[in-house]
Amino acid sequence: MRAAPVTGVFDAPYPVFLDLVGRRALVVGGGPVAAHKVAGLLRAGAHVTVVAPDAVSEIAEDPDVRWHERPYRRGEVASYTIAITATNDPAVNRQVARDGNAANVWVNSADDPKNCAFILPSVVRRGDLQVAVSTNGRSPAMAQWARRRLEDLFTEAHGAALDVLAEVRAEVQRVHGTSEVGGWAAVVDDHFFDLIAAGDLDRARAQLRAGLDLPDVPSDAPQPSSPQHDSPHQEVPS
Repeated sequence: MRAAPVTGVFDAPYPVFLDLVGRRALVVGGGPVAAHKVAGLLRAGAHVTVVAPDAVSEIAEDPDVRWHERPYRRGEVASYTIAITATNDPAVNRQVARDGNAANVWVNSADDPKNCAFILPSVVRRGDLQVAVSTNGRSPAMAQWARRRLEDLFTEAHGAALDVLAEVRAEVQRVHGTSEVGGWAAVVDDHFFDLIAAGDLDRARAQLRAGLDLPDVPSDAPQPSSPQHDSPHQEVPS
C-alpha cells in the first residue's frame, strides 16, 4: 500500500528525546568526536558498537564499548536502532546514510548535515532536567553559545527542584486521580526556585501542596493507628 503524498512547507525538525536503554547503537569512526558521541550514547543506556580501523583510548579501553577494529561494511547499519558517523571520509558518511535510509535506521553524521536523518542538539543537564538547543544544523557554534548561556541560567538547584516536583506530582495523582490539575503555573514560580536554592525544601514542598489543593498530611505519610488495633506491620490504605 502506497503512503499518501506529503505536501506542505516544512521548516524545522521534530524535537524528541529517545529512550535508548538496552538498544543497539553504532558509531562509525574512532577519533575524539566519535568518543564524545559514544559517551552520550552510553549515558543514555545504549549498547554501543564502534567500527573503525583505529580508536582513541577512550573507546579502545572502555569495557562497555564493543570495538570492531576494521572499516565499515556496507549494509551493517541495518542491525542497529540508530547510528552516528564521525569520520573525515565523506564517502563513508554517505554510505552509512544510504544504508540507514534503506533499512529505516536513523543516522546522524557529525558536521555533515546532508547525511543526517536527525540532528543532535546542544544539551544542558541538571539531574533529570535536560534543556536542548538546536539551530536546525545551521550553526553548531550558535547552539553551543546558547547552551553556555543556559548553563548560567539553570543551576543544580533546578535539578533538585525537579525531584520535589516529581514527588508532589505523584501525590497529586494519588489524591486527584490525575496530575493534570489547575494550579501548577501559579505554584512553580521564582519564589519556589529561590526556596530550593536556599535549601528550604520543606517550604518549597509546602508551597506546591497548598496551591494544588492537597491535604495537610501527605497521602503517603504514616497515619496514627488506633490504640486497640496497634500493629507496626499494618498497611494504611491510601
